[in-house]
Amino acid sequence: MSPVWLTLGGLFVLPLLGIFVLSFARTGELGFAEPFEDAGQLWRHVGSGDFIDHYARSFERGPLRILLRSIWIAALTTLLCVLVAYPVAYYIAVRAPARFRSLLLMLAILPFWTSFVIRTYAWMVILRPEGLINTLLMKLGVVSEPLPLLYNELAVLFGLVYGELPFMILPLYASLEKLDRSLLEASNDLGAGGWGTFWSVTLPLSMPGLVAGSVLVFIPSVGQFVVSDMLGGSRSLLIGNLIQSQFAGHGTVGDRPFGAALAFQLSAVVLLIVWMYASWAKRRGEQVM
Repeated sequence: MSPVWLTLGGLFVLPLLGIFVLSFARTGELGFAEPFEDAGQLWRHVGSGDFIDHYARSFERGPLRILLRSIWIAALTTLLCVLVAYPVAYYIAVRAPARFRSLLLMLAILPFWTSFVIRTYAWMVILRPEGLINTLLMKLGVVSEPLPLLYNELAVLFGLVYGELPFMILPLYASLEKLDRSLLEASNDLGAGGWGTFWSVTLPLSMPGLVAGSVLVFIPSVGQFVVSDMLGGSRSLLIGNLIQSQFAGHGTVGDRPFGAALAFQLSAVVLLIVWMYASWAKRRGEQVM
């Protein structure tokens, strides 16, 4: 296990520890952390309570609204991914002929073969006023002028669902593929019908894949900043964009200690979600992903 622990320590624990320490620093010129001249100045900073100013600032109305919006969009993205991915995974695992399953799974993960940024640029081409969707709607006479599909939360949802959908399909397929078909037949023989069998047998047995997929979709969605920056613009600022702007900006725009406080809080939320999932899986006697 030594290589694993060294990798986790060097690539995760140490950077996270550095972010945690930076979050208590004072903000100096150009948004960088201002060093302390001596130990006495450090103790005065701690004793006055100023060391938690950045965490207190993160609970102000502006950052808190951005965080809540990020959680809402991530939750909505997860729900939409479930609604789209479940029928796809069910068809591949249960209904599709065995000789086509490998091909269908390859098509599901095919987007990973292309850069995520390039795929997001493709959505910009599709959603812009002169893009594919608006051009098609105008030629069909459905609308008389282009719809505002780009630079709003709807565009961000399109991009997030598209980008995270394979992470929902694969865990669901893994659970549904292991379904005992005799249980489905027995349910139908006992008069449950299609929907009754789904709610009583299929859904409970696929719950591990559903929960795992939800965790895999929600976690990257809540900290996403590429999609919201490219498809949402300044109108759809998420917590990832706020953190990125604190580290990339300078002067009045950037504040690295404040960005570190936001990043550490977001990491703590993510770790809490992972811990909750691991605890739930262990209670069910299942293997943690």
